[in-house]
Amino acid sequence: MEYILIIAILFVSILIYFRIADKYNIIDKPNHRSAHTQLTLRGGGIIFPVAFIVFCIFNLNESIQNYWSFGLGLLAICAISFIDDVKTLSNRIRLTIHLISVVLLLYFTGAFTLMPFWVWPILFIIIIGTLNAYNFMDGINGMTGLYSLVTLGSLAYINKDIIQFIDQNFILYPIMACVVFLFFNFRKKAKCFAGDVGSMGIGFWVIGLITLLIMRTGEYKYIMLLSIYGMEVVLTIIERIVLKENIFEAHRRHLYQLFANEKRVSHLMISSVYAVSQLFVNIFLIHSQLPVWAIIFIIFIPAGGAYLILKWKLKKKYNL
Repeated sequence: MEYILIIAILFVSILIYFRIADKYNIIDKPNHRSAHTQLTLRGGGIIFPVAFIVFCIFNLNESIQNYWSFGLGLLAICAISFIDDVKTLSNRIRLTIHLISVVLLLYFTGAFTLMPFWVWPILFIIIIGTLNAYNFMDGINGMTGLYSLVTLGSLAYINKDIIQFIDQNFILYPIMACVVFLFFNFRKKAKCFAGDVGSMGIGFWVIGLITLLIMRTGEYKYIMLLSIYGMEVVLTIIERIVLKENIFEAHRRHLYQLFANEKRVSHLMISSVYAVSQLFVNIFLIHSQLPVWAIIFIIFIPAGGAYLILKWKLKKKYNL
């Protein structure tokens, strides 16, 4: 009954936001890099920080004691991302808030205590890079919601049946937020897009859970719960470096963008393939007893090879 109430609260919250976004013209305007052609409400991903606030209300005492640092980091990165959705901010301001949020996230996971100080800068680079990867991959209907749903579902399974590393509700609330968001986003014509507030918000939550799991278990293999995103972004960055392009400028070189823009494949089909691919990886990852290097080899060799072949064929066909 509690979960039905929470889903109802999240539905009402996003509907209220739609009214606000419509009134203040918070919309996504298509440009030459977009995979969309119609005006759509932006910022529907505000449902994710709202889900955390609802979690705090239903778990007040525990939230104040155990989740305050995570909450401050999440709300800070969501606030600056929402402002950036509405009005473009300087990179310096965004990066400063991102750094503060990551400090709070690492404090929440216990990384400053469990890891030597020389590892801290590496963690900062990995987490900020992964957050931006989450943002880069949020380009078509259903991608962010479905992919996050698969990763969160995998984390919920690990937490319930393998090793408990967090209160299960802390995973179930973002899962419910994903379901509500997908109701409006997983459509041929989406009612809303996540916006930076959504991709950064759910990315922060997912990364926080994975980091916490790694800190609790010492199993670095769990970073592979985001391996499909990671492979796509890293290989695309390498490609742009080889082509001597500015990697900080927006582009349409991701494989999912080529399928959506040039080949005109359904957004929902592409998003589903990415999510299912990550699901298969997660099933193997969770149950494998192989060393990390072997897991990485088994995942990335076939996945990376398939990615490069598909991209090469698309670029050749469309003279890109």
